[in-house]
Amino acid sequence: MIILGIDPGFGTMGYGVVEKDARGNCTAVDYGVVCTPKDETLAVRLCILEEGLNALFERFQPQETALEELFFTKNVTTGIAVAEARGVILLTANKRCGRLFEYTPNQIKQALTGYGGADKGQMQRMVAAHLHLPKPPRPDDAADALAVALCHARTNRFGILFGVK
Repeated sequence: MIILGIDPGFGTMGYGVVEKDARGNCTAVDYGVVCTPKDETLAVRLCILEEGLNALFERFQPQETALEELFFTKNVTTGIAVAEARGVILLTANKRCGRLFEYTPNQIKQALTGYGGADKGQMQRMVAAHLHLPKPPRPDDAADALAVALCHARTNRFGILFGVK
């Protein structure tokens, strides 16, 4: 099964593609980011995200898509832009794949490290360990997206609980 993991973002959207075999072993297929130029308008930046996501669906043909739920920090303005980007991501992923799942940051950390309070460095090292990578993936957004895909791969037998309705 091919799983597309997404770390939603407005300026930078991380993606991670993982293949899970019949025995439950996972392999990194690809990972990276889709970036939008800061000098473009909101509408253009959202279109760039949609185009990037469509290209990922064309290239990898994932059977399932997993993304991190929105987590608001102190900057509400940034949170609104990320929420708008998530809307594009949800719409595009639902149209292209239909099997869409969301996980909170704590659920992702728990699935990979066994501890919901793991820091970013711990998460990156665990992603590398789970996928047998020589070093933690970069950039951070791509590592986060791989973590989302791995979380889904490890917990998808409970998929009905995390599916987007």
